[in-house]
Amino acid sequence: MTTRATGSVPSTAPTSVPSTDLHRHRSTDSTSRETRTQRPGFKDTFSALRVRNFRLLVSGLLVSSTGGWIQRIAQDWLVLTLTGSATAVGITTALQFLPTLTLGLYGGVIADRFPKRKILLVTQITMGLCAGVLALTAFTGSVQVWHVYSMALVLGLATAVDNPTRQSFVTELVPRETVRNAISMVSSTFQLGSLIGPALGGVLLGTIGAGWAFALNGLTFFASISALLRMRESEMPGFHAARKASAGMRIRDGLRDGVRYALDEPAVRWAIALVGIYGMFAISLPVTLTAFADRVFHTGASGYGVLNSVVAFGALAGALLSARRVRQPRLRNLIAIACLLTISQVLAAIQPSLWTFMPVLALMGMATLMFLTAAQSMVQLTTPDGLRGRVSGIYNLVFIGGGAIGGPLVGFLAQNLGARWALVLAGAVPAIATVAIGLRLRRDGQFRLVVVRTRSPWHQVPIRLNLQQTEIRLAAPESSPITRTSRPFALGRRQHARMDSHLRPARARRRSQHH
Repeated sequence: MTTRATGSVPSTAPTSVPSTDLHRHRSTDSTSRETRTQRPGFKDTFSALRVRNFRLLVSGLLVSSTGGWIQRIAQDWLVLTLTGSATAVGITTALQFLPTLTLGLYGGVIADRFPKRKILLVTQITMGLCAGVLALTAFTGSVQVWHVYSMALVLGLATAVDNPTRQSFVTELVPRETVRNAISMVSSTFQLGSLIGPALGGVLLGTIGAGWAFALNGLTFFASISALLRMRESEMPGFHAARKASAGMRIRDGLRDGVRYALDEPAVRWAIALVGIYGMFAISLPVTLTAFADRVFHTGASGYGVLNSVVAFGALAGALLSARRVRQPRLRNLIAIACLLTISQVLAAIQPSLWTFMPVLALMGMATLMFLTAAQSMVQLTTPDGLRGRVSGIYNLVFIGGGAIGGPLVGFLAQNLGARWALVLAGAVPAIATVAIGLRLRRDGQFRLVVVRTRSPWHQVPIRLNLQQTEIRLAAPESSPITRTSRPFALGRRQHARMDSHLRPARARRRSQHH
């Protein structure tokens, strides 16, 4: 392929000059097209934070999510102290996730039916009251295990409504082109909370007790509540569209419409199916890490905490990488990231030492977060305004339900086959399911695998210029009154035509005549 430049030199320079892109071998406009297709810079990683309402939401979520992790550590430790049974700790966790499994679909309907900001105010106040009740019972010394069970159940009910409402509320705060960046920012916020919260909760438990940990979590909800109160509905791009789409909706009809849309739309259907599969096997990573820390590397509880921190750091890096992507995710991108996740799991299972295991574990955390961000972005961007809450409820139901089923299954495999084989199977089974879904999409004409062979960016194709001869006229100096001539001035000649038109040409020298 060659690149040609033709034409003569223009008399005036335009404001936008088409430049030749040597790497793509085509002409582009340097002011518009190249600006749209270039890779976003580091400052574009936080582009969603330019929106005031979204900044308020993220700041409140960062504080409240950190406090939520503090309460979770204190809650599990308090139940273990009261009962001395690990099964009781499992019951507390099950009560916290049970409402999402049973009432998650109705939580999505509520998110679509009523104003989302008011729903989030109610859920955040409820969560703060739960923390306050636990702190009060812990300070008075009258706390019993059924108190913790009851508050865990109420907290689960609030979470079943809060999760789909918050996920769909993000799309109302920012423009459509920054929705994926906003979802990545929310994921980064929760990852930061998972890094800071457990460490701070452990310090509080060891120094001042569980009651102060619950009290601190209750105080963190003032940040999220004040952030919601300070938001301006006039600055929400999707507020009126969402309210208009869900006006007059009945609960039963809305639930049926949400399920029907999730089953009929291919992008939403396959994204939720992949999330359910990976939620069952690949996302139950803490269960496998417990076996690795105890039986494989023999690091104990401290090593288990280090492994969880490595996963959190990798997930934070994955959230930042996802935030830099501006294009809408596709099914082929989701399948590619899923394959990367399964490959990293198999590689982690065969690592011989702890020092080689941790980098692959960070890669696994990064791939997990990128996969979840891409899946949630696809679901949110594909779903219409009036259905996002209900589809988010289905998404959370499948994701948490897959984790509830896969957690005991992966634990059973780790106990009977070993931690390494459990991690291999947890990666191999989703890989087989991913390949099967890819083949199904290829048969339906919705997925195509293309191998593109590209040249090195340092290899330049020679440019051939189609030059045209142009007349160049030289002006005489102002001091000498010499007129111009219309004869062309040929470059590269030694003898030039005289431009003195008023002078006579020199006569030829006569030969001497010899007589």
